[in-house]
Amino acid sequence: MSTHIQPLVSTEWVAKNLRNKDVRIIEVDYDPQTAYNQGHVPGAILWDWKKDINDQLERNIVSKEGFEALMSRSGISNDTHVVLYGDFNNWFAAFAFWVTRLYNHERVSLMDGGRKKWIAEERELTKDVPTYPPAQYRVTRVNYEFRVFMNDVRTRLGSPQVALVDVRSPDEFSGKILAPPEYPTEHAQRGGHIPGAVNIPWGKALNEDGTFKSFEELKRLYESAGVTPEKEVITYCRIGERSSVTWFVLRHLLNYPKVRNYDGSWSEWGNAVGVPIER
Repeated sequence: MSTHIQPLVSTEWVAKNLRNKDVRIIEVDYDPQTAYNQGHVPGAILWDWKKDINDQLERNIVSKEGFEALMSRSGISNDTHVVLYGDFNNWFAAFAFWVTRLYNHERVSLMDGGRKKWIAEERELTKDVPTYPPAQYRVTRVNYEFRVFMNDVRTRLGSPQVALVDVRSPDEFSGKILAPPEYPTEHAQRGGHIPGAVNIPWGKALNEDGTFKSFEELKRLYESAGVTPEKEVITYCRIGERSSVTWFVLRHLLNYPKVRNYDGSWSEWGNAVGVPIER
Protein backbone atom coordinates (compact mmCIF):
# COMPACT_ATOMS: atom_id res chain seq x y z
CA MET A 1 0.00 0.00 0.00
CA SER A 2 1.33 3.45 -0.91
CA THR A 3 2.28 5.54 2.11
CA HIS A 4 2.10 8.91 0.38
CA ILE A 5 -0.88 10.80 1.70
CA GLN A 6 -1.63 14.45 2.37
CA PRO A 7 -0.62 15.59 5.87
CA LEU A 8 -3.60 17.95 5.89
CA VAL A 9 -7.14 16.92 4.96
CA SER A 10 -10.31 19.02 4.85
CA THR A 11 -13.50 18.52 6.86
CA GLU A 12 -15.14 17.69 3.52
CA TRP A 13 -12.61 14.90 2.91
CA VAL A 14 -13.28 13.49 6.39
CA ALA A 15 -17.06 13.64 5.84
CA LYS A 16 -16.63 11.61 2.63
CA ASN A 17 -14.41 9.02 4.36
CA LEU A 18 -16.40 8.38 7.55
CA ARG A 19 -17.04 4.78 6.52
CA ASN A 20 -13.69 4.10 4.89
CA LYS A 21 -12.35 0.97 6.61
CA ASP A 22 -8.75 2.00 5.87
CA VAL A 23 -9.19 5.28 7.79
CA ARG A 24 -9.27 5.68 11.57
CA ILE A 25 -10.50 9.05 12.81
CA ILE A 26 -9.25 10.10 16.24
CA GLU A 27 -10.22 13.06 18.39
CA VAL A 28 -7.44 14.21 20.71
CA ASP A 29 -8.58 16.40 23.59
CA TYR A 30 -7.11 18.11 26.61
CA ASP A 31 -10.54 17.94 28.26
CA PRO A 32 -12.72 15.13 26.85
CA GLN A 33 -15.60 16.07 29.17
CA THR A 34 -16.21 19.37 27.40
CA ALA A 35 -15.30 18.10 23.93
CA TYR A 36 -15.52 14.45 22.81
CA ASN A 37 -18.22 13.50 25.31
CA GLN A 38 -20.41 16.39 24.15
CA GLY A 39 -20.40 15.06 20.59
CA HIS A 40 -17.76 14.05 18.06
CA VAL A 41 -17.21 13.09 14.42
CA PRO A 42 -19.08 9.82 13.76
CA GLY A 43 -16.76 6.84 14.08
CA ALA A 44 -14.05 8.85 15.84
CA ILE A 45 -12.37 7.33 18.87
CA LEU A 46 -10.90 9.37 21.72
CA TRP A 47 -7.27 9.79 22.66
CA ASP A 48 -6.98 11.62 25.97
CA TRP A 49 -3.86 13.80 25.64
CA LYS A 50 -2.89 13.47 29.29
CA LYS A 51 -3.49 9.72 29.61
CA ASP A 52 -2.77 8.30 26.16
CA ILE A 53 -0.03 10.44 24.60
CA ASN A 54 2.02 11.04 27.74
CA ASP A 55 3.87 8.79 30.16
CA GLN A 56 1.99 8.57 33.45
CA LEU A 57 5.05 8.33 35.72
CA GLU A 58 7.71 10.58 34.22
CA ARG A 59 7.51 13.86 32.30
CA ASN A 60 7.76 12.35 28.85
CA ILE A 61 5.77 11.33 25.81
CA VAL A 62 4.31 7.83 25.66
CA SER A 63 7.02 5.18 25.26
CA LYS A 64 7.53 3.16 22.07
CA GLU A 65 5.84 0.18 23.72
CA GLY A 66 3.04 2.38 25.03
CA PHE A 67 2.50 3.81 21.56
CA GLU A 68 2.34 0.33 20.03
CA ALA A 69 -0.27 -0.63 22.65
CA LEU A 70 -2.28 2.56 22.00
CA MET A 71 -2.33 1.99 18.24
CA SER A 72 -3.15 -1.72 18.65
CA ARG A 73 -6.09 -1.14 20.99
CA SER A 74 -7.32 1.65 18.70
CA GLY A 75 -7.63 -0.92 15.90
CA ILE A 76 -4.81 0.73 13.94
CA SER A 77 -2.40 -1.35 11.88
CA ASN A 78 0.77 -0.08 10.21
CA ASP A 79 -1.25 0.46 7.01
CA THR A 80 -4.14 2.41 8.57
CA HIS A 81 -4.60 6.05 7.55
CA VAL A 82 -4.91 7.93 10.85
CA VAL A 83 -6.76 11.27 10.81
CA LEU A 84 -6.37 13.44 13.93
CA TYR A 85 -8.40 16.44 15.05
CA GLY A 86 -9.31 17.99 18.37
CA ASP A 87 -10.11 20.87 20.69
CA PHE A 88 -8.10 24.06 21.28
CA ASN A 89 -7.55 24.65 17.55
CA ASN A 90 -5.93 21.22 17.12
CA TRP A 91 -3.18 21.94 19.71
CA PHE A 92 -3.28 18.45 21.15
CA ALA A 93 -4.10 16.77 17.84
CA ALA A 94 -0.94 18.38 16.43
CA PHE A 95 1.02 17.07 19.43
CA ALA A 96 -0.37 13.58 18.74
CA PHE A 97 0.54 14.01 15.05
CA TRP A 98 4.12 14.86 16.08
CA VAL A 99 4.32 11.80 18.37
CA THR A 100 2.81 9.60 15.65
CA ARG A 101 5.43 10.79 13.15
CA LEU A 102 8.17 10.45 15.79
CA TYR A 103 7.23 6.75 15.94
CA ASN A 104 7.33 6.65 12.13
CA HIS A 105 3.66 6.14 11.27
CA GLU A 106 3.59 7.75 7.82
CA ARG A 107 -0.10 7.44 6.99
CA VAL A 108 -1.28 10.26 9.27
CA SER A 109 -3.14 13.51 8.59
CA LEU A 110 -4.49 16.45 10.55
CA MET A 111 -8.06 17.62 9.88
CA ASP A 112 -7.82 21.28 8.90
CA GLY A 113 -9.78 23.46 11.33
CA GLY A 114 -10.33 20.73 13.93
CA ARG A 115 -13.50 20.45 16.05
CA LYS A 116 -14.14 24.16 15.68
CA LYS A 117 -14.58 24.03 11.91
CA TRP A 118 -16.51 20.73 11.90
CA ILE A 119 -19.04 22.22 14.35
CA ALA A 120 -19.17 25.62 12.59
CA GLU A 121 -20.14 23.81 9.37
CA GLU A 122 -22.94 22.04 11.28
CA ARG A 123 -21.65 18.63 10.26
CA GLU A 124 -22.89 15.47 11.93
CA LEU A 125 -21.97 14.87 15.57
CA THR A 126 -22.63 11.80 17.69
CA LYS A 127 -22.22 10.72 21.31
CA ASP A 128 -21.91 7.07 20.29
CA VAL A 129 -18.52 5.61 21.23
CA PRO A 130 -17.36 3.16 18.54
CA THR A 131 -15.34 0.02 19.15
CA TYR A 132 -12.93 -1.56 16.69
CA PRO A 133 -11.22 -4.96 16.74
CA PRO A 134 -7.68 -4.72 18.17
CA ALA A 135 -4.80 -4.70 15.67
CA GLN A 136 -1.15 -5.70 15.82
CA TYR A 137 0.95 -2.55 15.61
CA ARG A 138 4.75 -2.40 15.53
CA VAL A 139 6.96 0.70 15.49
CA THR A 140 9.44 0.24 12.62
CA ARG A 141 11.81 3.03 13.66
CA VAL A 142 11.94 6.14 15.83
CA ASN A 143 12.53 9.51 14.14
CA TYR A 144 14.68 11.02 16.87
CA GLU A 145 15.51 13.95 14.57
CA PHE A 146 11.98 15.38 15.12
CA ARG A 147 12.65 16.00 18.83
CA VAL A 148 15.20 17.99 20.81
CA PHE A 149 16.06 18.02 24.53
CA MET A 150 17.13 20.90 26.76
CA ASN A 151 20.87 20.14 26.73
CA ASP A 152 20.84 20.01 22.92
CA VAL A 153 19.09 23.38 22.80
CA ARG A 154 21.74 24.85 25.15
CA THR A 155 24.57 23.72 22.87
CA ARG A 156 22.88 25.48 19.94
CA LEU A 157 22.43 28.89 21.60
CA GLY A 158 23.99 31.63 19.48
CA SER A 159 24.44 29.46 16.38
CA PRO A 160 23.63 31.33 13.14
CA GLN A 161 22.61 27.97 11.64
CA VAL A 162 19.80 27.51 14.16
CA ALA A 163 16.45 29.34 14.38
CA LEU A 164 14.65 29.14 17.73
CA VAL A 165 10.93 29.85 17.37
CA ASP A 166 8.95 30.71 20.51
CA VAL A 167 5.31 30.22 19.51
CA ARG A 168 3.77 31.58 22.74
CA SER A 169 1.95 34.89 23.09
CA PRO A 170 3.96 38.14 23.15
CA ASP A 171 3.15 38.56 26.87
CA GLU A 172 4.60 35.12 27.66
CA PHE A 173 7.62 35.79 25.45
CA SER A 174 8.37 39.09 27.22
CA GLY A 175 7.90 37.56 30.66
CA LYS A 176 4.87 39.71 31.51
CA ILE A 177 2.84 36.57 32.23
CA LEU A 178 4.03 33.07 33.17
CA ALA A 179 1.29 30.99 31.52
CA PRO A 180 -1.43 31.42 28.90
CA PRO A 181 -4.92 32.35 30.14
CA GLU A 182 -6.11 28.80 29.35
CA TYR A 183 -3.74 27.41 32.02
CA PRO A 184 -3.49 30.12 34.70
CA THR A 185 -2.29 27.75 37.43
CA GLU A 186 0.53 26.07 35.49
CA HIS A 187 3.42 28.45 36.01
CA ALA A 188 7.15 28.46 35.47
CA GLN A 189 9.43 29.98 38.12
CA ARG A 190 10.61 32.68 35.72
CA GLY A 191 9.13 34.51 32.76
CA GLY A 192 10.92 35.35 29.53
CA HIS A 193 12.26 33.36 26.59
CA ILE A 194 15.22 31.28 25.46
CA PRO A 195 18.11 33.59 24.40
CA GLY A 196 18.04 34.32 20.68
CA ALA A 197 14.51 33.06 20.08
CA VAL A 198 12.12 34.89 17.77
CA ASN A 199 8.46 35.21 18.75
CA ILE A 200 6.02 33.95 16.09
CA PRO A 201 2.81 33.01 17.93
CA TRP A 202 1.34 29.71 16.70
CA GLY A 203 -1.99 31.37 15.85
CA LYS A 204 -0.42 33.59 13.18
CA ALA A 205 -0.35 30.52 10.92
CA LEU A 206 -4.14 30.14 11.12
CA ASN A 207 -7.14 31.79 9.53
CA GLU A 208 -10.13 32.97 11.57
CA ASP A 209 -11.92 29.62 11.07
CA GLY A 210 -8.98 27.63 12.46
CA THR A 211 -7.68 26.42 9.08
CA PHE A 212 -4.08 26.97 8.03
CA LYS A 213 -3.13 29.92 5.87
CA SER A 214 -1.88 29.49 2.30
CA PHE A 215 1.62 28.29 1.45
CA GLU A 216 2.66 31.79 0.32
CA GLU A 217 1.32 33.46 3.48
CA LEU A 218 3.08 30.92 5.70
CA LYS A 219 6.33 31.20 3.77
CA ARG A 220 6.27 34.99 4.15
CA LEU A 221 5.41 34.78 7.88
CA TYR A 222 8.43 32.66 8.82
CA GLU A 223 11.02 33.83 6.29
CA SER A 224 10.40 37.50 7.21
CA ALA A 225 11.48 36.60 10.77
CA GLY A 226 14.65 34.87 9.59
CA VAL A 227 13.24 31.36 9.94
CA THR A 228 14.45 29.96 6.62
CA PRO A 229 14.64 26.42 5.19
CA GLU A 230 18.43 26.03 5.29
CA LYS A 231 18.50 26.43 9.08
CA GLU A 232 17.83 23.87 11.75
CA VAL A 233 14.59 25.10 13.31
CA ILE A 234 13.58 24.42 16.91
CA THR A 235 10.02 25.19 18.02
CA TYR A 236 8.89 25.53 21.63
CA CYS A 237 6.01 26.86 23.73
CA ARG A 238 5.16 25.97 27.34
CA ILE A 239 4.50 22.22 27.28
CA GLY A 240 5.05 21.35 23.61
CA GLU A 241 1.51 21.32 22.23
CA ARG A 242 1.33 24.78 20.61
CA SER A 243 4.85 24.30 19.26
CA SER A 244 3.65 21.06 17.63
CA VAL A 245 1.28 23.19 15.52
CA THR A 246 4.22 25.28 14.29
CA TRP A 247 6.38 22.14 13.86
CA PHE A 248 3.60 20.75 11.63
CA VAL A 249 3.44 23.95 9.57
CA LEU A 250 7.20 24.14 9.00
CA ARG A 251 7.80 20.42 8.47
CA HIS A 252 4.70 19.37 6.56
CA LEU A 253 3.19 22.47 4.95
CA LEU A 254 6.41 24.38 4.11
CA ASN A 255 8.58 21.23 3.81
CA TYR A 256 11.49 22.57 5.87
CA PRO A 257 13.98 19.66 6.10
CA LYS A 258 15.25 20.17 9.69
CA VAL A 259 12.54 21.01 12.23
CA ARG A 260 12.63 19.78 15.81
CA ASN A 261 10.08 20.21 18.58
CA TYR A 262 11.43 21.03 22.04
CA ASP A 263 8.53 19.58 24.01
CA GLY A 264 10.16 20.29 27.36
CA SER A 265 9.55 23.92 26.37
CA TRP A 266 9.19 26.77 28.87
CA SER A 267 7.81 24.63 31.70
CA GLU A 268 11.23 22.93 31.72
CA TRP A 269 13.48 25.83 30.69
CA GLY A 270 11.80 28.38 32.98
CA ASN A 271 12.08 26.05 35.98
CA ALA A 272 15.62 24.73 35.43
CA VAL A 273 18.51 25.86 37.64
CA GLY A 274 21.38 27.73 35.96
CA VAL A 275 19.74 28.11 32.56
CA PRO A 276 19.96 31.52 30.81
CA ILE A 277 16.84 33.49 29.83
CA GLU A 278 16.09 36.76 28.06
CA ARG A 279 13.31 39.25 28.67
